[in-house]
Amino acid sequence: MTGIAEILEEIAAAMAAAEDRGKVADYIPELAGVDPNQFGIAVVLADGTELVAGDAATPFSIQSISKVFALTLALGRLGDRLWQRVGREPSGYAFNSILQLEQEQGIPRNPFINAGAIVVTDAVLAGHAPREYLGELLRFIRMAADDEDIHINRDVAKSETETGHRNFALAHYLSAFGNLMNPPDRALGAYFHQCAVEMTCLQLARAGRFLMRAEGGPRLVSAERVRRINALMMTCGHYDGSGEFAFRVGLPGKSGVGGGILVIAPGRASIAVWSPGLNENGNSQLGTAAVEMLARRAGWSVFG
Repeated sequence: MTGIAEILEEIAAAMAAAEDRGKVADYIPELAGVDPNQFGIAVVLADGTELVAGDAATPFSIQSISKVFALTLALGRLGDRLWQRVGREPSGYAFNSILQLEQEQGIPRNPFINAGAIVVTDAVLAGHAPREYLGELLRFIRMAADDEDIHINRDVAKSETETGHRNFALAHYLSAFGNLMNPPDRALGAYFHQCAVEMTCLQLARAGRFLMRAEGGPRLVSAERVRRINALMMTCGHYDGSGEFAFRVGLPGKSGVGGGILVIAPGRASIAVWSPGLNENGNSQLGTAAVEMLARRAGWSVFG
């Protein structure tokens, strides 16, 4: 175990010295002011050992990482019926592309691009008030992390609501194609608050444990569903950078524009990393480099 701890300290030191730290998501005003010099990483091993380095106790906005938890709820409620409304293929376009949604007649390419995630949130809402859905989502995340101190940052949600014009356009496109059951304002109200869930690296790594299916670990969903979620994280979890992440890291992962990444080493570890500066695809610049370093040094890859 000390080997992983030493690797994390080396990673934290390397990231502290990095000059190119990417660019924070300044199109969301509440995220524009986040200090890009921060970096945190947490690893929860199969036996429950927790290892951290850097700013692993600093809360951050998980943004699109929340889509993993929303998808888990949607599959639990709808099962394979969900795939009638959203696909399972990598997008090849930006995460908020309107062009692709129009070309494909309102069926989003996968549940992790914005249009797909809006459909997933809409499906779980199922006519209920957004507050009920958000309560269910928070309960699931808190149960997965075994931590009640996980909340929604209302200022971030408000900031996204006031500036999320492209997401409103996506929602209206979905509605025009008959693929949104709730009014766009209702679906997006839930979606923006979902993205504003705030967690630390350690909380996020704990919450991801159910996806590694470790012996003695939490069994919140079936093994088959875990495999499907991990497969989608591998192929679609980093938007148009998903292939590059799979090539460099070799593990399923889901990023968010808050700078976080949740990565799963099946049967071995749940990993959360955070650094707010993003690369050109909207994924954490240092977070990606850090996870690549960890996977290589630890020998963790689904490809052997």
